[in-house]
Amino acid sequence: MANIPFDQREGSIWLNGAVVPWSDARVHVLTHGLHYASSVFEGERFYGGRVFKLKEHGERLVNSCRIMGMDCPYSVAELNQAAEATVKATGLSEGYLRRVIWRGSEMMGVAAQSNKINVAMAAWDWPSYFSPDALEKGLRLAISDWRRPAPDCAPIEAKAAGLYMICTLSKHAAEQAGFNDSLMFDYRGLVAEATGANVFFVKDGALHTPTPDCFLNGITRQTVMELARRRGIQIFERAIAPEELEGFEQCFLTGSAAEISPVSEIGPYQFEIGEMTKQILRDYHHEVYRVPNSRSAVA
Repeated sequence: MANIPFDQREGSIWLNGAVVPWSDARVHVLTHGLHYASSVFEGERFYGGRVFKLKEHGERLVNSCRIMGMDCPYSVAELNQAAEATVKATGLSEGYLRRVIWRGSEMMGVAAQSNKINVAMAAWDWPSYFSPDALEKGLRLAISDWRRPAPDCAPIEAKAAGLYMICTLSKHAAEQAGFNDSLMFDYRGLVAEATGANVFFVKDGALHTPTPDCFLNGITRQTVMELARRRGIQIFERAIAPEELEGFEQCFLTGSAAEISPVSEIGPYQFEIGEMTKQILRDYHHEVYRVPNSRSAVA
């Protein structure tokens, strides 16, 4: 199904409390979320039929609504029950779940506080965010011209659709130049993240990762830090200047879609796919398949 446009696929989608045929899950072209980015979402993976970190994703989704001034019509528990039902309806054992909440089309204009808040969920087969060949060799990242905004310039703690505009621009530019993705700096010129994933570096047996003070503290990022602590790996969560990239030995990205993705190149800087990166990847693979009493598994 990889090459079938999403509006032409078959299946069902959970929309505002009901399961509808895939082709019937429609919104009007004058939907506020389309024009003014009043939309939040979650991207989640499921393994063995269970959504990984379902509770954490549901809580973040509702919190994103709160930050965006949208009153979510469902509780976290209700959203998570619907997510489980959406995944089950696919018949898939593994895949990707997208939950999205947005303001509807009752009013058009910057202010639309009385608009209906809509909720939809869909799941599909998505084996890998990056190609297997790219992952085996290590991703090649360009360095974006766009920067993550300051905390007083955008709702950086929300997984809000509008924050991904510069990510799309950055990834398009990177792909057009022959790269797999792009590394973004923040408003201060410090290392931030990739276009849809957090970044980690390895040096002298320790992990280094930027402090998430102007971008999302990813759920996969938090999982990797937990896995590293279990192995006694030292973690430095700190400001990372661009010139430090030359001194790091390994690099990898983390995200629900990207999972653990080794990096071999960022601009002029080269990295090896070393043992620590491989170990974190193995540990993550083991973690997502822990059932049924895993802290990460759906109860």
